[in-house]
Amino acid sequence: MNKTLIITLILLTGLVFTARGQNSELPSVDIQTVYGEMFNTNEIENDGNPIILSFWATWCKPCIKELNTINEVYYDWQDETGVKLVAVSIDNARSSAKVLPMVNGKGWDYEVYLDPNGDFKRAMGVNMIPHTFLLNGDGEVVWQHTSFSEGSEIELIEKVRKVANGESID
Repeated sequence: MNKTLIITLILLTGLVFTARGQNSELPSVDIQTVYGEMFNTNEIENDGNPIILSFWATWCKPCIKELNTINEVYYDWQDETGVKLVAVSIDNARSSAKVLPMVNGKGWDYEVYLDPNGDFKRAMGVNMIPHTFLLNGDGEVVWQHTSFSEGSEIELIEKVRKVANGESID
């Protein structure tokens, strides 16, 4: 490949990331509650407080680890920042029946939705999970990351604190 083509590809990739990345609003997509009721993603809100939006699946071990780790400190995070976690399962129609039993078994007190057709996942540009987004009080994506490792939750709560205080997270 020549240099011009490589530079063009890099710039286009950056434009796509910027368009879907920082300070972009959630797309309006119909998904389901864990009880099978329709829900539109533009209804995701938290009274002006930050929202953690986590894409996960029942078969994804790092996803389960991340949600379990956050669950251990979730009430403290809520008390401190008012944050709400919304977990969106990308399990397909066959495996989505496992979501509610898993959520109940783990004792997760999150809002949990199903995206069995992957429409919301595609609209958000999610290619690998776990993929976690942080939304500000206006429902705009201000930060995101993929994967999970021990200690990632510390970086996440630091970002949440900044958003809750109206600070820039850059």
